[in-house]
Amino acid sequence: MLTNLKTETRWQRWRRVLRQAVNGEEQEFTTGSIDRAIVLLSIPMILEMAMESLFAVVDAFFVAKVGVDAIATVGLTESVLTLIYSIAIGLSAAATAVVARRVGEGNRKAAAMAGAQTILIAVILSTLIAIPGYFFAEDILLLMAKDSSVATTGAPFTRLLLTANLPILLLWMLNGIFRGAGDAATAMRALWIANGVNILLDPLLIFGIGPFPEMGVLGAGIATTIGRSVGVGYQLWHLFGVGRIIRIQFNQLKPSLAIIRRLLTIGSGSTGQYLIASASWIFMIYILGQISKEVTAGYTIAIRIVIFTILPSWGMANAAATLVGQNLGAGHPDRAEKSAWRAAFFNMLFMGSVGVIYLTGAPFFISLFTTDPETLKAGAMALRTISAGYVFYGYGMILSQALNGAGDTRTPTILNFICFWLIEMPLAYCLALYLGWGQAGVYYSIVIAESALALSAIWVFRWGKWKTVQV
Repeated sequence: MLTNLKTETRWQRWRRVLRQAVNGEEQEFTTGSIDRAIVLLSIPMILEMAMESLFAVVDAFFVAKVGVDAIATVGLTESVLTLIYSIAIGLSAAATAVVARRVGEGNRKAAAMAGAQTILIAVILSTLIAIPGYFFAEDILLLMAKDSSVATTGAPFTRLLLTANLPILLLWMLNGIFRGAGDAATAMRALWIANGVNILLDPLLIFGIGPFPEMGVLGAGIATTIGRSVGVGYQLWHLFGVGRIIRIQFNQLKPSLAIIRRLLTIGSGSTGQYLIASASWIFMIYILGQISKEVTAGYTIAIRIVIFTILPSWGMANAAATLVGQNLGAGHPDRAEKSAWRAAFFNMLFMGSVGVIYLTGAPFFISLFTTDPETLKAGAMALRTISAGYVFYGYGMILSQALNGAGDTRTPTILNFICFWLIEMPLAYCLALYLGWGQAGVYYSIVIAESALALSAIWVFRWGKWKTVQV
């Protein structure tokens, strides 16, 4: 009887923690149980990243019904968009690091000022990307794909997403502000809203249901852009209207060169990490594009499924970054280190479990998206091979993001350059094209490079130099 009572009490305690995490109740993350802090931050961040990954999965699901050319178009366009994602994620990491450090120091006004300058940076960058994106969309697709039909089909889709890139930048960068403040629940809800709109509009605009015209792959782009824009509106309402932890004032939008310089300095390192990784991904899909559009389509589907599980893990990585930043700001470097190691262990368990599922059930998961035999075969091979390294990814992604949270963005950038440009890209070319291994050579190179990155991140984090970085 007493045992049941203790079990019930423990269950009630965890229910309360889960409720607090989803509701986003303000918490102190620099004292108390580290495991509890990880749970309170990770749950909304995991749900946020799961919602972000749904954009890719939902679009792939509906676009796959249009045809192989449409899937290949989305895959090629997404590979180019990763350059925008890289900028957004990199500056998001900078916002998280600066805001978390200021919140840890107890200076919320300075945290809000950093958030306002982040918005200014996003608007300027969006304009610089939109102009060439509008004029050169079709040329980009022709450069990436051997089959010209893909460029003909996908040019309007690519032009739309490159031109209307501001919602992509803001959705990531504004959520970086919320994460740094420890308000992960608001970031989560913004993605919920954005995805809800996208899921509703995707089939209506792609297939022309009811009064809507049939737009094919372009409809997917319009649905995604509208969904993200609605999510950004929700974020801005919280930052300028009802913000609980930090609230931005309109007079803080006046440019502050010192803060912009600090954000760009930190952001250049974290952006460099993702640009390096994105360039390698573009190179991977370029190689696959030289093989066949079926292989490109299969890889695109497999990567969407991989992202569906890796992005939630990025949620836990973002939680680790917030904990590291806030605890360093509060003068608790040992607690910051312990928080990162605990989050890495939890993520390793999760990623390892998912890897086993994909290794055994890859054909089933790919078959949910396509019935084309060549596309199915290619996608199953990609999913099985890439998931073989999931245990390593689990540790590597947490510790790399923890370094970013500390403001040490230079070290992960160097590691990314070595693992992706000096190992993955030459190895993929050699195995796939020079030695004639085809698509398998690309997939093996990805596993080798990602595993090397994880082991390097573990070594660097143990070294501990990140504890002395000034933000």
